[in-house]
Amino acid sequence: MRNALRWLLSLVVLIGAASTAGTATAAEAPDSATATARSGIGAAAGPQADIKDRILAIPGMSLIEEQPYPGYRFFVLNYTQPVDHRNPRKGTFQQRLTLLHKDTSRPTVFYTSGYSVRTTPSRSEPTRIADANQVSMEYRFFTPSRPQPADWSKLDIWQGASDQHRIFTALKKVYDRKWIATGGSKGGMTATYFERFYPRDMDGVVAYVAPNDVVEHEDSRYDRFFATVSTQECRDKLNALQREALVRRTPLQAKYREWAAAEAATFTTVGTLDKAYEAVVLDFVWAFWQYSGEAQCADLPAAAGASDQEVYDVIDQYSGWSAYTDQSLANYTPYYYQAATEMGSPSLRMPHLKGLTRYGYQPARNFVPKDIPIRFKPLAMADVDFWVRTQGRSMLFVYGGADPWGAERFRVDLGAKDSYVYTAPGANHGANVAGLVEAERAKATERILTWAGVSAPQAEQAAPLRTYDAKLDRSQQLDRARSLRP
Repeated sequence: MRNALRWLLSLVVLIGAASTAGTATAAEAPDSATATARSGIGAAAGPQADIKDRILAIPGMSLIEEQPYPGYRFFVLNYTQPVDHRNPRKGTFQQRLTLLHKDTSRPTVFYTSGYSVRTTPSRSEPTRIADANQVSMEYRFFTPSRPQPADWSKLDIWQGASDQHRIFTALKKVYDRKWIATGGSKGGMTATYFERFYPRDMDGVVAYVAPNDVVEHEDSRYDRFFATVSTQECRDKLNALQREALVRRTPLQAKYREWAAAEAATFTTVGTLDKAYEAVVLDFVWAFWQYSGEAQCADLPAAAGASDQEVYDVIDQYSGWSAYTDQSLANYTPYYYQAATEMGSPSLRMPHLKGLTRYGYQPARNFVPKDIPIRFKPLAMADVDFWVRTQGRSMLFVYGGADPWGAERFRVDLGAKDSYVYTAPGANHGANVAGLVEAERAKATERILTWAGVSAPQAEQAAPLRTYDAKLDRSQQLDRARSLRP
């Protein structure tokens, strides 16, 4: 009897323990999946798992934070990348990226600005058109995505494209529908380089206002742009203000020196305050056309009757006196390094400033710290240009008719297939598909939908699948860089 009772009690305890264990397992499943994912064991996060767990199950992926946004989930992530994709044993670094998750059944847009990544939810135009997910990548060497110590020789367009390739390869297991690469300005260049080196990854490319400096020291197209843009009256007004800032170099530079002292701004990289002063002044006309237009000409003061303060203020408004301080340049060292080693940078003749300039348009090398070695590779851009013209597939380039960066642009020749170059009339560096003439806008929209694998109507009826969201879409627009940077 005693043995029977003991057996019965043991059975009850065993059943209760099993029941409790089952309940605990069900309740704790999400946490267990998350723990498994963070350990790098991807098999535990199957298609039915929470999207965060599936992402964190990717080896090398880690979560920085998740932010809410209606209709989406937004993640800020780190991904472990090799410093040198040719030799992965030479160390790794953490590359920051973001994920705007809609649904794994939707296409995905791979966006990059070519600079730092925004860490708040945002949506590029192709993402809105195709109602897609969006992955956004911070370009290598922009902080905090910088290897330590920084081997600057590992910052080139192939290494950057290889970063994108690894991220795409990792995420394609989760987002297995169509992918489109996109970006504006340097981001448009980046999307193009990615396509050139990994042409089988993306199903389409939409590159906005992407410069294409094929021959570094041949910039006559820029000279022609500034000689013909807008009206003679507007051009003369801008040129006169720029000239006046150099004529009044002494009194205006005194204001600049006073400002620099108050802000503790220094000029070690560029060399002297005088070099920085002239660089800011020479950027003025370019910067005006980059983000403004003919309508703003009427608001400019007339140079002849303007006070020193008015001239100083208008230069600051469009060029920004802080642009060539050490403090500002430090944020953009990766860009200037790439401009000095592969991408090139523009220069202008500026006959209206004859006799007034001391340095002219300074090369990008002048804006990189002297302790970073520089070697220019003259064939890098020619290679990309030739490939786009002869082998490009499913590529769309959008430019602004009044944007100086569009003077040297990508072209598509007979060798390219299903590829297009469109210009938005009168648009500046913020040109987009929405600003194209009706027939081109419809065609571009239809191609984006087709490349994204979305059932698209006829070109003349094509329209974005999502309406414009002032908060979500405005934040993805190009940063207004008040210096000569794309």
